[in-house]
Amino acid sequence: MSGHYLELSTNPLRFQPIGKSINVFFDEANRQVFAVSSGKSDIAVTSWDTRKVAYIRVPETGPVLSIKFSLDRKVLAIQRSSQHVDFVNLGKSGDAAAYSQQCKGKTTEVRSFHWTNVNEIIFVTNQGVEFYQVFPEKRSLKLLRSFSVSVNWFVFSSIKNVLLLSTSASGNVICPFHFRPQQVTRMPKFEIDLPALAKPSKAEKSATPANPLRLLDRDVTLALLYGQLYIVVVRNQARTAGIGAEIVLYLITKDAPAKRVAVLKLDMNGRFAVNAVDNLLIVHHQASKTSAVFDIRWAGDYDGTISLHHPVLAALPISPVTIPIGDGEVKTTAMTCELYSPNWVVFQPNIIIDARLGCMWEVELKLEVLVSMMSDKKQLIDFLLLRNESKMVILDVCKQSLVPGRQSSLSVIARVFDTLNVVYKDHLKQASAAGKSSKSSDEKRMSISGPGNDTSFSCVIDQHDMYKHVLSQVVDIKTIQYKFLVAVIIEYIRSLNSFQIPVQHFLYEVVIKLLVENNQFYQLHQFLQYHVLSDSKPLACLMLSLESVYPPAFQLALDMLKRLSTVNDDIVDVLLSKNQLIPALRFLRSNSREDSVPARLFLEAAANSADNTLFFTVFKFFEERNVRLRRKPEFAPSDNCDQYVALFNSLFGDGTKEEQDVVKIPHLLE
Repeated sequence: MSGHYLELSTNPLRFQPIGKSINVFFDEANRQVFAVSSGKSDIAVTSWDTRKVAYIRVPETGPVLSIKFSLDRKVLAIQRSSQHVDFVNLGKSGDAAAYSQQCKGKTTEVRSFHWTNVNEIIFVTNQGVEFYQVFPEKRSLKLLRSFSVSVNWFVFSSIKNVLLLSTSASGNVICPFHFRPQQVTRMPKFEIDLPALAKPSKAEKSATPANPLRLLDRDVTLALLYGQLYIVVVRNQARTAGIGAEIVLYLITKDAPAKRVAVLKLDMNGRFAVNAVDNLLIVHHQASKTSAVFDIRWAGDYDGTISLHHPVLAALPISPVTIPIGDGEVKTTAMTCELYSPNWVVFQPNIIIDARLGCMWEVELKLEVLVSMMSDKKQLIDFLLLRNESKMVILDVCKQSLVPGRQSSLSVIARVFDTLNVVYKDHLKQASAAGKSSKSSDEKRMSISGPGNDTSFSCVIDQHDMYKHVLSQVVDIKTIQYKFLVAVIIEYIRSLNSFQIPVQHFLYEVVIKLLVENNQFYQLHQFLQYHVLSDSKPLACLMLSLESVYPPAFQLALDMLKRLSTVNDDIVDVLLSKNQLIPALRFLRSNSREDSVPARLFLEAAANSADNTLFFTVFKFFEERNVRLRRKPEFAPSDNCDQYVALFNSLFGDGTKEEQDVVKIPHLLE
């Protein structure tokens, strides 16, 4: 198996690469790449969703600085000047006339623009931010709000529509804004801590301008982890410090300044880039050509306010990548791509673009490889439960833990079961409480944090999963000792019981099957007697089926049914099937239900038994019931017992000695 736990998507988005006359732009919100040819009005748009190239013809009025679609892809915004942004309606055929919006102030320059809603856009300028509503049908814009801030640089998250503006001489004072439909919230500003600087030499002092920026936009990004938005800050240490860089995470909240909550330790310095993949922070290091994986839910040192984390595993390179090349649709040659190329540009959450190759990839996690690299099963399961699409990987880990050669100890397996069932129990609680106190869909969409939270898990392993993909597949493996399998299943049942999760009958059936196949009836008897296997109707039925190989199973099943007070009818049916009519009548009398049972059911069974004494006893029992209920011994026409009255008269109606001999039999019911 490959030793790379990260890979780039095998089917990258291909687009026209950058060249002397072609500029390439990426639209993060729509995941589209624009290839703009100098001096031409046609723009090639390649979308990750459709993987098709569309050509848009717009008026050519100068070089393009930036270009983005509206979120419904009906309006194209193009920046060709630092003073204004042009708009082109594309919703109607033939309607491609442009209209423009000038930024406020003569000295104001547009640094960037971003769509925040279908018809809402922000201009980030050197003097703050301007929030506009777009009216395509009127070909005009309306200013909704503007904020004046001296801007060094900015970072914008299209995932949550959060904008960070850097201000102050050192660039470390951050003003955050949160945009919602026709609303903008200016959140409390805060200051990002800066690392200590090494004492500069005289030459460095003379070459360094006054008050240089010490925090740059290339070292700051926004990442969504476990449903919450974090500011990710790369802090390179001074070269003379002899320690590696670190990444500091600040949690964004609506009503309070962003709070430093975690520090991720790196053992190297240099240029870093960050992706967020499956709630993990992936840190790429260009110099070493490796990537490290951090999980903020992973156990780390905690001082009460800040947690300190190290990589989940040692940093490794991304898996090698090849792309097909050649003329025409059929590609006959493959080219190996340079990993960690200087041409790489990283976008959130998991995008890497090489504009010179004309490729856009998604960074992906290879969970199967991670399994072989993490020896601690408990930690491995903890890690996998937080990953998307990890269910089959977890189940395979559980299965392999039972197979000789990779078999884990029972204590390790027990801890794994407990870990799985903690999440299972939490899932059951959430499912039962769903809809009672949930937010509205609008509130969820507009909040800074997503629908996930710090207590949510991406994967749940329930009893059906464990049975179908693990237990039912290993019971027939002859190299696994049955005693070990029985112990494993009993341990799983114990874990379920400890979390008060009702155990499904099919788990008991596996245990019983193993014990019966290995003639371990005494152990089976003990499991039932001491309620290791909990009472249930399916289990009682299974025990009844075992009577031929283990006769005491019938009485065990009957006792179990008696303990299940809700299945009295089943007990009667079982006794009747065994021709145990007298015990059945005794059971009905003990439960005060003899008056409701149909007489024909018992008389038919007694007649078919060919036991005259039994038939006489049952008949007299119901005659006495008739006297008690209707003050006469005759059966009602609705009882449909005429044939059995005739049978009784033919057998006992002449007052013979046989009738005198059996007249005392009904006392057996007492």
